[in-house]
Amino acid sequence: MTKLSFGSHPFLLGFEQLERLVERTAKTAGEGYPPFNIERVSENDYRITLAVAGFRESDLAITVEDRQLVIRGRQDEADEGRVFLHRGIAARQFQRSFVLAEGVEVAGARLENGLLHVDLRRAVPETVVQTIHITSA
Repeated sequence: MTKLSFGSHPFLLGFEQLERLVERTAKTAGEGYPPFNIERVSENDYRITLAVAGFRESDLAITVEDRQLVIRGRQDEADEGRVFLHRGIAARQFQRSFVLAEGVEVAGARLENGLLHVDLRRAVPETVVQTIHITSA
């Protein structure tokens, strides 16, 4: 018996990438830190906001590769000479990934009051009507 996967369905020609995107998204679904919001700012603009209290701008890195937005945070363990009686605020690192739709680009990012805002913009493609010429045999 042949297993028919989502991307190989005969009516979904050229959508093989969609199956890979679903698999990649499923791998990152279990992440819990840092908490984040995704909001729609306007019809073609979105914003991802991550709670990154305690992180400096130099502790954060944002990259986009193969339509995957990756946000990493790594704090330096510069606690030399400090003696903690209680340490409830750990310097932990994180990596948060988001799969971007085709045509969505990062418009900018800013760190404000412990929140990292990443602005996204979807480019609106022009509508193209194409006429296909039919030839006879």
